Amino acid sequence: MINKTQDMNEMQTRMEQMARVIHNKVGKGMRLGIMFLGMIPATVLGLVACDEHRDFPDTGMKVGHILCTDGKVMSYEDYSLSGKEAIAVVFHLNRDEAMAGNGYAVYLHDLAPEAFADSIGIAQGTSADLAALDGNENTFALYETTETSSPIAEQVFELWKYGQSAYVPSVAQMRLLYASREAVNPYIEQCGGMPIPDSANECWYWTSTEVAGQETAKAWLYSTGSGTIQETPKWQAHKVRPIITLSE
Repeated sequence: MINKTQDMNEMQTRMEQMARVIHNKVGKGMRLGIMFLGMIPATVLGLVACDEHRDFPDTGMKVGHILCTDGKVMSYEDYSLSGKEAIAVVFHLNRDEAMAGNGYAVYLHDLAPEAFADSIGIAQGTSADLAALDGNENTFALYETTETSSPIAEQVFELWKYGQSAYVPSVAQMRLLYASREAVNPYIEQCGGMPIPDSANECWYWTSTEVAGQETAKAWLYSTGSGTIQETPKWQAHKVRPIITLSE
């Protein structure tokens, strides 16, 4: 910055000298020109100053940020000073405008093992699409099926006491959670929650995705230990780790 200032000062001196020469030859009419030329370096200096680097606080949502019961999302540092109650941890940010919401947060605790459906023989209207990020829609379909009830869907609906729309994640959403588990587990633990497990006895979770072609009898389990899926009879009891879509 010092070198740039020196260069501008030298430029100003040379331009003033030129203006004086012209003034001596032409007369008083050039005095306005001297004033104008003297203003140019100052303007240039002002533009250079605007190019200086300035640091601004990064307020964007990030993986590992904390979702509180009042709906606020903040860094763990801000949360620890806020006195608020944590309910979930951000594990994915949506970059695709076609996707709903700004990201996903995973709840701090598992729900107790329950069946996908009270009885088999009924297709419950989920997409059965292994690539779809549609756990919210699937959970509503499970809840609204009248021919049979869904204990896992009923469980997550009971979490709505805070106004948060919890749901059973789809297979594709569980894959996103699996990919970020190492990043979010420390924050889950610091908030008093249960980290995403990787042990063989604790890692199997219901998704909200039925098995295509076998929707009346089976749905997919997801392993947070290996990232694999397993088709499973709906009447079996397994855990759910609810998630929520974050929106501004």
